[in-house]
Amino acid sequence: MNLLLLAPLLVSTTPLADGGEGDWPAWRGPARDGISRETGWTPAGAEKDVWRAEVGLGYSSVVLANGRLYTLGFDTDTEMDVVRCLDAATGKELWAHAYEAAIWAKYHAGGTLTTPTIDGDAVYTVNREGEAFRLDAKTGEVDWNRNDVKELGLELPTWGFSASPFVREKEVILNLGRVLALDKKTGKILWKSEDLGHAYSTPTEFVFGGKPVLAVFNGKGLAVLDLADGKRLALHPWTTQYDVNAATPIVIGDDTIFISSGYNHGAALLKLTAEGFETLWETKEMKNKMSGCVLVDGHLYGFDEAVLTCLGLDGKVKWAERGIGNGALMASDGKLIVIGGKGQLLIVAADPAGYRELSREQVLPEGGVFWSMPVLAGSLIYCRSNSGELVCRDHRGTQ
Repeated sequence: MNLLLLAPLLVSTTPLADGGEGDWPAWRGPARDGISRETGWTPAGAEKDVWRAEVGLGYSSVVLANGRLYTLGFDTDTEMDVVRCLDAATGKELWAHAYEAAIWAKYHAGGTLTTPTIDGDAVYTVNREGEAFRLDAKTGEVDWNRNDVKELGLELPTWGFSASPFVREKEVILNLGRVLALDKKTGKILWKSEDLGHAYSTPTEFVFGGKPVLAVFNGKGLAVLDLADGKRLALHPWTTQYDVNAATPIVIGDDTIFISSGYNHGAALLKLTAEGFETLWETKEMKNKMSGCVLVDGHLYGFDEAVLTCLGLDGKVKWAERGIGNGALMASDGKLIVIGGKGQLLIVAADPAGYRELSREQVLPEGGVFWSMPVLAGSLIYCRSNSGELVCRDHRGTQ
């Protein structure tokens, strides 16, 4: 197969319809590809923070819509998970919803793992024990909540469920090992898939053969499900130590999918056919242990364990920059927005010709863990540490 045919790229996910310019309503953004379409923001930030807030222990990223920011954190004093709504411009807390939860501190500090999803006047959350909520976005009042782990005999992953809610049309999709489609207004189960293994990765939607389908990267490998009924259409086995496949799969065009895992496994580019998956290539040169890649102009940028790396769609490394540490990233306007493993915010050119740093600022104290995706919204950049310190930085270019 001529990989040059993959050059005109389109990630075939269904964007969320709600929210305006500058909103980031779901994990990996409105198009669920880790890319903001904002322009006009500057690589160099203002000298002073816009604001800082404490949001609790965990790794949840943030989502924003209509001037409000939502995130999850674990309160170690009360031993509760807390869904927080903050004023995105000032950091002032507008409401909080708390409920009992376990810390799940296994080989790390523990805390929350998933990111909320905003859909119109509702916010959806699910935690590492499978408890899901629909909350009123303005007030935090509970519309419904449910936990189907015991009833459906679901197996809790070693580190708890990490897949964020996925909202489409009239459904909210939960990846709990078995994928559940719920009526988003009532919480009623519409369908459930077979068991696909431990669930750490948020699924992504695309269209194949004229029908909406879902790419699910769980402990057993990469599965494609029919979104009409949850039936499996294809499976590419991909097993990793501890059954951890955490990065969201990246769909390229209408039949090609990139997957990557840590624990010395690596990455692959797969072609989906009517008969199943065909492997185009595999490599050890991109091992996404926590944060996944972003695809910009035909190149994949991500963390190969702790090495920031640019990988071509031929599977070849274009550049690799050491010393940043294991972090997370998104992209916007031809630039990478990176939180490094020492709490540094870096703006890097998304350029396969070589690593080119445009700015670097120490925005969070060293010593934390920085696996939460930074978010650009309205030319403000939000970064979070696992200890719960959330900082808003000004990149509006007015300083």
